[in-house]
Order: sequence, then structure tokens, then C-alpha cells
Amino acid sequence: MNKTKLTVAISLAAVLAACNEPELKKSVDDKTSAAQEMPILKVENHNTTQTDQYSRFDIYAPFTLTSNLSHLSSNQKEMIGLLIDAGKIMDDLFWKVAYGDKDKLLNSIDAPKARKFAVINYGPWDRLAANKPFIEGTVAKSPGASYYPADMTKEEFEAWEQEGKDGLYSLVRRDESGKLQLQPYSVVFKDELTQASKLLKQAAQLADNPEFKKYLELRAEALITDQYQASDMAWMDMKTNPVEVVIGPIETYEDQLFGYRAAFSTYVLIKDLEWSKKLSKYAAFLPELQKGLPVEPQYKREMPGTDSDLNAYDVVFYAGDSNAGSKTIAINLPNDEEVQLAKGTRRLQLKNAMQAKFDKILVPISEQLIAPEQRKHITFDAFFGNTMFHEVAHGLGIKNTLDGKGTVRAALKETASALEEGKADILGLYMISELFKKGEIAEGEVMDNYVTFLAGIFRSVRFGATSAHGKANMVRFNYFKKEGAFNYDPTTGHYSVNFKKMTDAMNSLSNLILTLQGNGDYDGVKMLLDTQGVISEQLASDLKLLEEKQIPVDVTFKQGKAILGI
Repeated sequence: MNKTKLTVAISLAAVLAACNEPELKKSVDDKTSAAQEMPILKVENHNTTQTDQYSRFDIYAPFTLTSNLSHLSSNQKEMIGLLIDAGKIMDDLFWKVAYGDKDKLLNSIDAPKARKFAVINYGPWDRLAANKPFIEGTVAKSPGASYYPADMTKEEFEAWEQEGKDGLYSLVRRDESGKLQLQPYSVVFKDELTQASKLLKQAAQLADNPEFKKYLELRAEALITDQYQASDMAWMDMKTNPVEVVIGPIETYEDQLFGYRAAFSTYVLIKDLEWSKKLSKYAAFLPELQKGLPVEPQYKREMPGTDSDLNAYDVVFYAGDSNAGSKTIAINLPNDEEVQLAKGTRRLQLKNAMQAKFDKILVPISEQLIAPEQRKHITFDAFFGNTMFHEVAHGLGIKNTLDGKGTVRAALKETASALEEGKADILGLYMISELFKKGEIAEGEVMDNYVTFLAGIFRSVRFGATSAHGKANMVRFNYFKKEGAFNYDPTTGHYSVNFKKMTDAMNSLSNLILTLQGNGDYDGVKMLLDTQGVISEQLASDLKLLEEKQIPVDVTFKQGKAILGI
């Protein structure tokens, strides 16, 4: 499909949408450094108008993060403690870029549930309700968090002639004359990053795995230099270490103004050797599946690296961006396109966190919204597979625009994350269907994945419009509805999958997304997200039912060294 036809198709799709999502309002003037509190609060003491009985404060189900550490050496257990300590520093840094002065905010909130809700959301905005303030007197969250001056417009930034202004590892501030300037993370957060670097170096001394030792040493250096590619390459070389850590500024979801700036985050992980062995064979199919993508040849001309691997883990500590609001249950990294093309990516399935969401959220949702005769297709293996192949599918498709003007991520700006998540979801399902055809997946049936996928849309769409994953799910739900991929019975309120039409919709949506990405069509993507990334009246009614049934939206974790006994 050429760009002209694509624009027409999206314009027609716009007719089907009931309304456009309202834009978030920026907060007022901010010329402070990221280490200072953003001036967003109008009252001295945040006594919420809501009481502690307000049900919104109860949307997260508690879950204890733990793992069997009996097979680890004393050095490895000590190392985990050091990694958690480094993660706590990343947590504090995320507070600074997402909000400001954590202690001042929390100390000013009297209601215990409201205070806990602020901790979960890293600020006074509800991340799963379009960042709506839940503290009286709080103004709207700036789309650029504290990465940019709050009085800066998009036009001012785009007119700014500054090399590296779209870099991952810097803040944008104003100098004394009011002109924009870049401030590298390694300079603004020098003290904190130096301490975290020392902790990683101490952990490296305890590592008996040479690849992990090298990664920790390079990552320690990256934290204080803002040069992360070498450590990303080293991370790709790790295959056998039972303990892992993902740490540093990584994802760009928090920057909803441009999607440029990376947010501080940490995962500390224990490898599940038995499950990892089951998954190891699938990475080899990436080149073959890339060639078979349902899109014109020019949009699949790039070949993914063959050094990718799949593994399952128990996650024992989340921090920062990964812990804010909805919790990640799978990881696909590195994001660096050069590393991806050279070595592929690694896909980490967070099995214990995934099981928590399946038991506490997905199964109860299916009991309310999925037709009884199809509930047998809701399985943990299908949920695990859908999540795993979502991460694998990030490696498929196209990373650089066809016009040679740069990466897809740069061309699509703040829309890139939502479209990429949509691509990964739909291509993950495509991969599963193809592997079933080839006989490479023998357990269960593809209908399990289809029905579980549909139930998963209801789960993820509750993350809200400000989440890239939630926005992607809204687009997919509306697209599937238009294509008849599922049936809805208004007398029962139940949904059921139409296998043939869902397969067709999967292929046509894959084609649409890959074409938008390859063309670097920012306007086309924005129109798609604005018109299809909305919650219809029927879907809103379904989500209200889930709220009335008090089904949790997500999970929150009890975690740390005390929980692990180290």
C-alpha cells in the first residue's frame, strides 16, 4: 500500500471513531533543575478530598516478589543485595525526572491510601487514568515530565539548532538568558550515578561468570559517561549467568512530549533454567518469519540478528520506570538499533510477575467478558506465549525509514512507542500462528492464544491512554471490532473470537503498521492513534463492569532484601 492509499484508509477509519482523545495540558513555568521539585502543587498540605475508602486507591493487587535462591552461592546472594542497592538509586532518580521532591510530596499527604497510591504512581497523577491528578490542588502533569522546561513549546524545540537535542541521556534546561541548553545525565546526577557505578563495580568483583562481570564493569562506566552501547553489546553476550540485572536509563515512555529521553529503571532477576531451556529454540526462526511477514518486500528488507535469545526469570526487584504504575512482565532489549541489527535482542520473560497478573487479573476478566464456551482457551501457557512473542516481535519489521532519513523511532517522535507496542502485539500473534502451522509449537492450540489475546486486550486497555501499551490495545480493539474479529452478544455481555476473521484482521493490521513505520509517516500514525486509540461507549461499559466487580487493574510488589532473606 502506498502512502497516498494509506492516508485515505486511515481517513476512512477516522469516521468510525466516536471522539478524539483530549490532549494533556502542560504544567506551568518550570526553570528548576531536575533535582528540584517541579512547581506543580498549589496547596501546602495535600489533604485529599477523597477518603481512604476511595476505591481507585485499591486498583493494585499486592504480590510478593521472591524466588528460590538455594542454588546460588554466598557471593551471588551478596551480589543481589548490591544490585538492589544500586536499583534504589535508580528509583530515586526516576522520582526526580517524573516528579521532583519525593519526600516533600509524601510527607504532605495525610491519608495512608493516598500516600501509598502516590508511591505506586511516582507522583500525584494516576498513571492508569490518563495521568489525572488525585491530590487536590495538583495541576496537570507536563507531557515532558521534567525532561524539558514546562514553558517550552514543541515549535521552540524543533526550531532549536542543537546537535544531539534528541539524545536519550540529557535534560533540556534554560540558561541564564532563557535559551535552551542540554545537561547530560552524568553531569546533573553525578553524585547518584557515581554511587551506583561503585555498587556495580563491587558486584562485578563477586561475579564468577566472566560475561556478567564484563557487563557490570561496562555498565558501571556507562552510568558516569552516558556511553551505553558497549555495555549493551556485552549484555547481549551473556548466556549462562543465573543472576542478572537491567539497570540505567532505558525506556522513553515517560517522555510523552517527544519520546526521546530515557528513564531510570532497574530489574534484578533470577534465571529459571528449566523454562529457559524450553524457549531457547524459537529465536532461530526470526529470519524466516521476517521473510514471511504479510507486507510488501521493501518493508521487511532488514534482517534481524540471529544472536537473539529467549529466557524465563523470576524478577525479585523492580525500581524506577519499570515499577511505575503498570508493571512490566517481559523485557526486550537493547533498544539501540545498531546493537539490534548487529546482535539481535534478548527477551526476558518475567514468569513470576506474569503468573501474578494471570491469576489475579486475566482469569477474573475472562469470567466476566469471555463467552463460557471459549473460556477453556484461557490458559497460562497461551498468556506466557503471547507475552513472550510480543517481545520477540520487537525484533521483526523495519528499524529505519525507507526514505533514508533515519530511524523509525526518530521519524515517529512521541507516537513511536505506541505504534511499536501495537506492532509487537500483532506480529507476536502472527508468529505464534505461523509456528503452529510449522508444528514448532505442539502444546495447546492456536485458538488458546487467540482467545487469551482477546482477554488480554481488556486487561491492557485498562492501563489508560497515556500508556503506550494501553493506547496500542485501544487501536487493536477498535480495528478488530471493525473487521469482525470477535462477536459481541449484547444479551450476555460476552465476547467470542471469530477465528477466520481474526486471522485476516491480524494480517491486515500487521501490514498497516509496518507500512506506517517504513514510511516514517508521523501524520498517518498520529491520525490512527487519535481516531482509533479511543475507548468506545461499549468498551467503557465493559471496563466499568470490571471496576464494579473490583477486579484489580494491575499489581504492586512487596520486595527487597528482607523479603529475600539476604
